[in-house]
Amino acid sequence: MRIIVAIDIIEGKCVRLTQGDYSTKKIYSADPLELARKVEDNGIVYLHLVDLDGAKNKKIINYKVLEMITGKTSLKVDFGGGIRSDDDLRIAFECGALQVTCGSIAVTNPQLFIEWLVKWGPEKIILGADFKKGKITTEGWMESSQNDIISFLNHYRAKGVSYTICTDIEKDGMLQGPSIDTYKEIIQIEGLNLIASGGISSVKDVEELREIGCEGAIIGKAVYEGRITLNELSIQC
Repeated sequence: MRIIVAIDIIEGKCVRLTQGDYSTKKIYSADPLELARKVEDNGIVYLHLVDLDGAKNKKIINYKVLEMITGKTSLKVDFGGGIRSDDDLRIAFECGALQVTCGSIAVTNPQLFIEWLVKWGPEKIILGADFKKGKITTEGWMESSQNDIISFLNHYRAKGVSYTICTDIEKDGMLQGPSIDTYKEIIQIEGLNLIASGGISSVKDVEELREIGCEGAIIGKAVYEGRITLNELSIQC
């Protein structure tokens, strides 16, 4: 299972939100490159970089942070937040993203999302499937849809999606454990690689996600709050 450390960006700084609420913003570092280098120095290979300004404004904004991290570390970065147009996607890849996570666009403009999937390939495009009470949310978690998480994922698996990042918003930032039961359901979708996100608070949580068959696990607040050290995560790699 891939161990992936999350860095969320607002105004160029590393932050974390609680349950996707921008008013709960807590700044952990003014230097995302320094933080990325610590991740790399601990032997962790993968980074999940989220442009929260982009998600809120519906266009890529913090691409310079992406370019800086990919240019000055060897980390393999998946990038998300604000990807709404061909130009946004092109900029993300040109700035060094290995994979790009597209969530809201898969709800608001499914035809364009499928075009990207065909053009760039399923290894490059991750379906972002953030949910609350079983329903997909969009626009940086600020809007809800009527799409059921399992039906939504089955639909896009049939269209060729291979990777999905699924975050239970009610778990995100709460440090109370991930949505194991929902993830067990998702893992039953044949050929879909699940990257679990939200609520991870301990090494035990990471081990449980591995045991049920997740392809990856994204850890954010637990690292910043000292619940899990980067060294402990490196052992899990």
